[in-house]
Amino acid sequence: MGIMEKLVYLRGHPLLGRAARELLLVYGVDFPKEVSLGPELQLQHRGMGTVIHPLTKIGRGVTLYHQVTIGRADAHVPWQQSKMVGIEIGDGAVLYPGVKILGGPGVTRVGESAIIAANAVVTCSVPDNEIWGGVPAKKLSDRA
Repeated sequence: MGIMEKLVYLRGHPLLGRAARELLLVYGVDFPKEVSLGPELQLQHRGMGTVIHPLTKIGRGVTLYHQVTIGRADAHVPWQQSKMVGIEIGDGAVLYPGVKILGGPGVTRVGESAIIAANAVVTCSVPDNEIWGGVPAKKLSDRA
């Protein structure tokens, strides 16, 4: 586990949490303490430029590359009026550089072991074991 992952796991610590969150922000990593996080997170390239919405649940063994954004598709409306309930990233999912996950009404889910290609913009749920890419993202193939 690298230093960035250690900081992410410390972000909710009662004594060290604030310092961990501030150090993450130095690297441009906005990873709120409200994010639910499973074990074995991997932040490739130190996750530089990564922004995660507080209503996100990240499963076990997820890999996030740099400049990943997970947020609301309806960011133009006040959060109190948003119909987004949350975003879930399933166990073993891989989000390559520049991926944008834009949560819509309800829960938007990236399935277990799903791969999202670089710079893809995901606006709907992605099933387990599929590879998605493009703008907007669509299924490219099944994961072998």
